[in-house]
Amino acid sequence: MPDSRTGRPPVQRAVRRPAPPRPSRDNPVRQLYARVNRAWDRPLTAYYLILGGSLLITVLGLVMVYSASQITALQMSLPGSYFFRKQLLAAAIGTGLLLAASRMPVKLHRALAYPILAAAVFLMALVQVPGIGVAVNGNQNWIALGGSFQIQPSEFGKLALVLWGADLIARKQDKKLLTQWKHMLVPLVPVAFMLLGLIMLGGDMGTAIILSAILFGLLWLAGAPTRLFVGVLSFAGVIGVFLIKSSENRMARLQCLGATEPQAGPVDCWQAVHGIYALASGGIFGSGLGASVEKWGQLPEAHTDFIFAVTGEELGLAGTLSVLALFAALGYAGIRVAGRTEEPFVRYAAGGVTTWITAQAVINIGAVLGLLPIAGVPLPLFSYGGSALLPTMFAIGLLIAFARDEPAARAALSMRQPRFGRKRAGGAGSGRAPRRWNTMRRRASAARSSGER
Repeated sequence: MPDSRTGRPPVQRAVRRPAPPRPSRDNPVRQLYARVNRAWDRPLTAYYLILGGSLLITVLGLVMVYSASQITALQMSLPGSYFFRKQLLAAAIGTGLLLAASRMPVKLHRALAYPILAAAVFLMALVQVPGIGVAVNGNQNWIALGGSFQIQPSEFGKLALVLWGADLIARKQDKKLLTQWKHMLVPLVPVAFMLLGLIMLGGDMGTAIILSAILFGLLWLAGAPTRLFVGVLSFAGVIGVFLIKSSENRMARLQCLGATEPQAGPVDCWQAVHGIYALASGGIFGSGLGASVEKWGQLPEAHTDFIFAVTGEELGLAGTLSVLALFAALGYAGIRVAGRTEEPFVRYAAGGVTTWITAQAVINIGAVLGLLPIAGVPLPLFSYGGSALLPTMFAIGLLIAFARDEPAARAALSMRQPRFGRKRAGGAGSGRAPRRWNTMRRRASAARSSGER
């Protein structure tokens, strides 16, 4: 209808649409969580976690070995840095093994499985030969190399079982034989029990527990049925109970669980209780590096099995939580490498190494905290001992090699260009004109020369 005043039809105004609601700002906690998830999903996350975590654990371990072993060395009429220098030498050799293992192809790792297994079995049998094997703290699992250097072959048996077991299961998976329980157990379980028997001949039940954990980890990764897995676990448990009851020393360690006094009845719980004393006196930030009191003869094995207690006393709760966080990151990275690969050998080897390091760290720290019996196993990459450090660093090199070999990680590494040694854009062979010298520098030199004239 036209307007009465102008005679024109009324102008139709556009209907205003409601403004879209502004996106509400996310919670800072959610933003942080999203960033952490994106960081975890990056292709090189596992690579950096394994490399950085193992490096930090080793360096911090060297510092604590130097701090915890000084008093022990002086009591033995040795220089205060005696154990530190030996550990530093082992760390240097282990670094070479780590770099070599991280650069080896998977085929070479599989080719080394059988020679390493044969060498480990030979050395572990050689320990029982009178005059060659050496007993340390009641366990005859050492071979003297001359002077103050000794080697513990059972530590290399862990690496041998991981490599050989992973290669064996991978071959059987390629032939589709793992569906039969006989092929899953034989010859993996008999060979593992042979290694366990050689270890138990020397009385080292702590190392035998770690080897058993590696065996069960490989069976679990291979997809062993629940009945088969429980059967093997029950058989191993029965043998373990028999070995514990047949030894007064092992029974005494069980009775020291939760002890608060050094003398718990007829049982001597000196080491377990003083480990708790060291942790309790550390507080939040510790008494300071080198200021431990328990290492002055009160705490046995302060630089080996109970170095975590000295760490808690000197670095406090912050130091112990940092060590736990580093081991947790290392374990997570190993599980990630084992879960994302498509090659069977890499999956089993990465899972075996992760089981080895994680189980050994849990048993050592649990014993120091009084939650588990004292098994006499060192803290991986942290405690003093070259025989334990060398195969562990080689195993870390395996994880680094596997992390680098992931398709996404390999693509990310190939996209990177070296920062040094690049050809200049204006060099020979390029279409650009060569760079000229700085004109201001030429003018300044010309002005100086004319002024001298």
